[in-house]
Amino acid sequence: MDIAFHIGANCTDDDRLLKSVAKNLPLLASQGTRVPNPARYRRLIRETIQHLRGAPPEPGTRDVLIDTILDHGETTERLVMGNPAFICTPARICEAGCFHEMATFKARSLRALFPEDRIEMFLSIRNPASFVPACWEQTRGRGFDAFMAGLDPRSILWSDMVARLRHAAPDAGLTVWCDEDSALLWPDLVRVLAGLGPDAPIEGAHDLVYEIMHPEGAARLRDYLEAHPPASPDQTRRVVSAFLDKYARPDAVESEIDLPGWDAALIADLTAIYEADLERIARMKGVRFLAA
Repeated sequence: MDIAFHIGANCTDDDRLLKSVAKNLPLLASQGTRVPNPARYRRLIRETIQHLRGAPPEPGTRDVLIDTILDHGETTERLVMGNPAFICTPARICEAGCFHEMATFKARSLRALFPEDRIEMFLSIRNPASFVPACWEQTRGRGFDAFMAGLDPRSILWSDMVARLRHAAPDAGLTVWCDEDSALLWPDLVRVLAGLGPDAPIEGAHDLVYEIMHPEGAARLRDYLEAHPPASPDQTRRVVSAFLDKYARPDAVESEIDLPGWDAALIADLTAIYEADLERIARMKGVRFLAA
């Protein structure tokens, strides 16, 4: 069985992608793909991993999990799941002074729970200049210095985390993309997570772009796409980009960064480091990097 697991990161699409995939349940069911309600597996998988503490699961654990996740008598060829906090909660991204220190343990544990299955992990990443503040905002009043745990923000490299994921589960697929590109990539993301071909008709192809646009712009984009169906994914992205340039809501695409000691120079440094890091990720063996 194929298991596609959207492992985060925190403060990226916040379950929107999984919801867009779920809009295609009838089509996916006809192809043997299931998208269970997250309530059926998130706590179950988290508590199973916590209980094992890195030890090998007992024989039959995988079958018990699958039987619990699926409806009675239900079978599947592809299981689509996701949890934005699978690696860790937002409050723990810098725990022990290491960026996503838990990545190795969580990826290895996921692989161990489903040893007979083909695993693919899906990861959305984000510029640390906005990612760190967004995660800190969700820590409910925790001091910023305690949150950072001594980690120099300039040392934050997503490529390090990606390398640890690959090392922990070398036979698992890994698809990575930038959250900043998600609105343009949304149709592709829905299809790859669902296991559909590049030309498969889908619902929810533009959910995110409609959400971040003024209602007038969203309506105009719908009308335009209906009257002028794009001939290719590249053309779709060009059309969407043009409408976003004109109709995107500033509050949805821009974030004000106000952190102790974070000035314009630091933010510029973090952005430059991030952009260079993306090039490293795109070249990494065993990683499918989706770019707009």
